[in-house]
Amino acid sequence: MTDRLSGRIAIITGASSGIGAAVARAFAAEGARLVLAARRRERLQELADELGPADVRICPTDVTDEGQVKTLFAQAGEMGPVDLLVNNAGATTHGSAIDMPLDTWRQTLDLNLTAAFICAREAMRAMVPRGRGRIINIGSISAQAPRDNAIAYTASKYGLEGLTRGLALEGRPHGITVSIIHPGSTATELAGKPEDLSKVGPKTMAGATVAQAIVTMASMPDEANLLSATLLPIEQPYLGRG
Repeated sequence: MTDRLSGRIAIITGASSGIGAAVARAFAAEGARLVLAARRRERLQELADELGPADVRICPTDVTDEGQVKTLFAQAGEMGPVDLLVNNAGATTHGSAIDMPLDTWRQTLDLNLTAAFICAREAMRAMVPRGRGRIINIGSISAQAPRDNAIAYTASKYGLEGLTRGLALEGRPHGITVSIIHPGSTATELAGKPEDLSKVGPKTMAGATVAQAIVTMASMPDEANLLSATLLPIEQPYLGRG
């Protein structure tokens, strides 16, 4: 523990599993005060119990619901001014353009992009009066090198890159930094089970590895912004594609 985030209040969405849970563990180890948001109350409570003496509040939230997001930020505000937002909530969707139902397209963009906008907007509203704050969006290398049969997911992550840059520009006069990290293949929780560490290796990263990079982004000095980062397992089929 190095206390790089000591005393800072951080909201983490999609915190009940995967990268979100890993970020919560990493932030707690660095002294942050946490507001954990996700749909599954029981999983949030399990994580809060695991973190033990850390200063943690859980707030079950559907981040696609504007009213619930407002409630999330109101509850976080009861702890004090929000310093950090990690926009992690999201889901993968498989399917080609010609086979994609419109409802699936809309649901994917609602969760992966529109929800990030709603949360970032509320964060900006809380941060502007203070003249400081940091928002970190969790993107994907699909925003740089798309995979086949993932049209909605790809579009949502490209959109998140644009959202990041637009918000960074708007936040700049107010001392607010907005950045994005694009992880490659990462082992995340499946079927409610703990992260399958047997998958971790040169082709797949642990969620904790991604969380380490996010801690670095979150702990930058206020006058600096690590705008964008791409994090890959060394054998990710990304570089050298023909």
